[in-house]
Amino acid sequence: MAVDYGYLCRVTATLSGIPVRVYKGEEQAFYHSPVLLPADPMELCKKQIFEIKDHVGYYLADRFFYYGVLTSGEIRFIIGPTRALSISAQELRELAFRLGLEKDEAEEFARSMKAIVNMPIESLLLMLCSVNYMVNGEKLELRDLTITTDEQESLRAIRASQVIERDGQLIPPAPPHNTFSQEQAVMRIVQKGDTAALRSWMENAPAIRGGILGTDHLRQLKNTFIVTATLCSRAAIRGGLDVDDAFSLSDFYIQSCERLDTPEKIINLQYHMVLEYTERVERLNLGAHPSRLAINVANYVQHHLSEVISTEALAQSLYMSRSYLSDKFHTETGVKLRDFIMQQKTEEAKRLLRYTNRSAAAIGEYLAFSSPAHFTRVFKQYVGKTPSEYRAEHEGG
Repeated sequence: MAVDYGYLCRVTATLSGIPVRVYKGEEQAFYHSPVLLPADPMELCKKQIFEIKDHVGYYLADRFFYYGVLTSGEIRFIIGPTRALSISAQELRELAFRLGLEKDEAEEFARSMKAIVNMPIESLLLMLCSVNYMVNGEKLELRDLTITTDEQESLRAIRASQVIERDGQLIPPAPPHNTFSQEQAVMRIVQKGDTAALRSWMENAPAIRGGILGTDHLRQLKNTFIVTATLCSRAAIRGGLDVDDAFSLSDFYIQSCERLDTPEKIINLQYHMVLEYTERVERLNLGAHPSRLAINVANYVQHHLSEVISTEALAQSLYMSRSYLSDKFHTETGVKLRDFIMQQKTEEAKRLLRYTNRSAAAIGEYLAFSSPAHFTRVFKQYVGKTPSEYRAEHEGG
């Protein structure tokens, strides 16, 4: 019996509250969404999604959105994006910016994305299992889809093969470890947000002898990665990073690591993970020992970079008067509050100028500057050069 993909597309989207697409080869045959989106965010990761060949799988995209994917011959049935938790307005504005949407479209995009149903990835995959049974005649369970290894089954055998006899007793050998001191050094760097020290440490990193965490080299690296992600998230939290931000970043990197299939990719991802945690803490810090007030202000600014940040709204969020907040912040940090806000916006502008192809005018508008001239003036005040000069200097870097 022929499958009516148009019907499946419409019914699945209506029942789930999540956009669904059906592709035949490279061409989109059907699309149904419970919300009106000015642009499809899937376009940012379409290439990676199309690389999934399993009958049922998923792709974890930026900002912890995921897409469920079903394949049947040349047919791709794609549902998403959705997340387990709600997303902030700042994150949605950044996503709209990456899609190249203008201001009015960006606001509509953010409202529509907020209306998409949040769904745990397990539920999304189970839904696809049902569709897969109708399409491919294949009965899959969640345990068939989640990332699993054979380590648990073989653990006892491996452990038995590693034990030695001493004084009539079987004792597992204890390989030498030198990880603790190096681990503590890196965690101190993350907690301080000292990216210069991290790069210096990486250039001269010693050989590390860790314990046995997996039954093969790839699993060993992935398990080490998970440990590193856990330690980095805790160190960053101690350094002032918002708890939800730290844990979400950890989840994203761990799930990204599980999809990798070579040691080189895992090692590269681990470096970028440690660096991102360090950079995020660095952007929060003012002085060697930032106060709780400074950290709270920095977190607020980071979550509202694409808005006009008023000291009144910031003060209200911290249950203070505007004048008291401004005076106390200046006293504790030696930096005027307005200067700090502009510095943070400028740092974000530098990142976008280096790593995106959006125009300086679009970046200035995204960061809520009143005009391109205002953006250029502020950028030059804090960086010492215009946005175009800065981009040219770092082109290809």
